[in-house]
Amino acid sequence: MPPVFAHGALRLYLLALLESGPKHGYELIKALGDRFGGTYSPSAGTIYPRLGKLEEEGLVSTSTEGRRTNYFITEAGLAELNSRREELADVEDNISVSVRRLADNLREDIRSNMRGLRADLAATAETARSNATTAGFQSRTGHYSPEGIRALKEAELMVQSFRDDIRVELRKHGATHALTPVALETVRTVLEQARISIRNSLRS
Repeated sequence: MPPVFAHGALRLYLLALLESGPKHGYELIKALGDRFGGTYSPSAGTIYPRLGKLEEEGLVSTSTEGRRTNYFITEAGLAELNSRREELADVEDNISVSVRRLADNLREDIRSNMRGLRADLAATAETARSNATTAGFQSRTGHYSPEGIRALKEAELMVQSFRDDIRVELRKHGATHALTPVALETVRTVLEQARISIRNSLRS
């Protein structure tokens, strides 16, 4: 995949983020993640060396509060930012392109995963049909056999467990991050595809 930022672009964008006020490293990482709609989040190993370089060049200064280091744009940093506004606009345009590209890649990953899930569901459904035929899943009166009741309860427990696990993950994520539109669309797409695949397997 092509790099998200062209050479030197992240450095310039960090100055732009600091223009609105001082921020510590995590705030800058979060701001970048939010700008990309959750499709990209730079690592600390990417951000802090660039901040250190900006400080060496006198474009950024720091202050320490406890264990936290805040970064400020200096007058020299603001002067450089002002002299490169057109370039910054190009960076913004490139970010928009990157967001679309990353979102497209994410959707393709989802589609690929769903194809695998549908294949797994189809294989599971075929196995279940074969087992049901062998064990007499339904009696002639149309009632579930003991084996059928156990299978139904097991399926219901799997659905309940999946629901509970996803709710926990969503709440853990929501405690520290807002759910982005891309993440919401991912959840919606995956659940809809799973619902369709399971329904089709049950009807076949």
